[in-house]
This record gives sequence, C-alpha cells and structure tokens, in this order.
Amino acid sequence: MKSLLTRRTIRKYSSREVTEALLNRLLNEAARTQTMGNLQLYSVVVTRSAEMKERLSPAHFNQPMVKEAPVVLTICADFNRTSQWARCRNAEPGYDNFLSFMNAATDALLYTQTLCNLMDEEGLGYCYLGTTVYMPQTIIDALQLPQLVMPVATLTVGWPAEEPALSDRLPLESFVHSETYRDYTPESIDTFYTPKEQLPENRHFVELNHKETLAQVFTDIRYTKKDNEAMSQTLIETLRKQGFI
Repeated sequence: MKSLLTRRTIRKYSSREVTEALLNRLLNEAARTQTMGNLQLYSVVVTRSAEMKERLSPAHFNQPMVKEAPVVLTICADFNRTSQWARCRNAEPGYDNFLSFMNAATDALLYTQTLCNLMDEEGLGYCYLGTTVYMPQTIIDALQLPQLVMPVATLTVGWPAEEPALSDRLPLESFVHSETYRDYTPESIDTFYTPKEQLPENRHFVELNHKETLAQVFTDIRYTKKDNEAMSQTLIETLRKQGFI
C-alpha cells in the first residue's frame, strides 16, 4: 500500500487512459466508507468529454488541469435521491434544511477521501479542487443538478506525468489536543509555525508577493476577508436555490 506520507498533488497527467472499468471499481469500493444512516448521501458526476470540461473550467478559475486531466469527478451532497425514494415509498421527506446539507456534505467528503486513498493505491494521480464551493452555480448549471444536490468537491484524475515535491505539514503537537482544547499562545505559534515559515519555498513565496510574513500572503492575497464574505454570500444563495435553506 502506498504510504500517505508520500502523497502528492498531481496537476499534470500522461495520455494513458483511465479505463471505465478501473474507475468504476474504485468508485464502487469507495462506497464502503462511513455514511449517515447508511443513506449514502452523495452522487458523483464523471466528466470525460472535452466539451463538458470546457464548461466546468470557469468554475475552477480555468486551472489547466481541469481541461487536461483524462477524468474530472464532481462529488455532490445529494438528498434528492433519498427524498425521491421516500416519496416513492409513501414516506414524506424533510431534508430541505441546512442540517441535511451538512449531513450530506459530510457523507460526500468522507466518500471523496476514501476514493482518494483508493486512487493512491492504484498509482493514479489527482488534484483536489477547493474551488468547487466558490462558484457552485456554474457547476450546477453545467451538470444539470436538481434541487437538494450541491457540488462540494472536485477531483481531476489521471496517471501522473510529474513528481512534485512534498508539501509541508504542521507537526502533530500543533493540532492534537489531550482531553480539552488547548488554546494557542504566541510562544506555541512560534514553535509550530517557524519551521514552516523558514522553508526556502515559503520564504520565496513571501518575497514574490512582496509581503513581510507568510501569514500576510494568506490574509492579504490568497484568502482575503472581502473574497471570503463575497463567496460566503454566493454559497448561501446557492444553497437556498438548491432547496437546503
């Protein structure tokens, strides 16, 4: 089994085909993951055609791997299927609410992670696109998602054509708390973050962005308060349109 300690994000793929048989096997195996009430509150839309990749690309800020990857997977929180099942069996569903979205999103993301683990074992490469929830309406329109279906994750998938460097991670002590949450002090922040900040690639990142600290790159450029608030509003409006609020 391939170690998680060597997991890399792959954005460049070879021309080798990802067969339908292989992909379907992994998608089926991933369904053994944990799920609330054994309801499997997720759906996966498989995109292979260049036309559909072209339509999805703007939702992901036109990142090249969306068009270049052999396969794009959009994983959705889905309470539509369960609701349809209930109505067909003389039961009245009550899943048009935010809690139901959270439950379905959790199911979908657990499924996504299990699928990633399985793809690692097969030697496939993939990139998890956090952009999925930034402009969800574009994805909803392209994939014709009905109410109570919300995209929450996207994976570009293919056989790797690169071996990028491993990204850094914080130490175990920075995120594991014993018995109760231990709040952070300036001293502990220094202990946990200074090694990360001193990495040559991160120091270069700060210089490129003309900032004083790595934290400023994230707060002032990459994930700003203004952008977060705007995309939060978009997300809320989309959840309302999809019937979850």
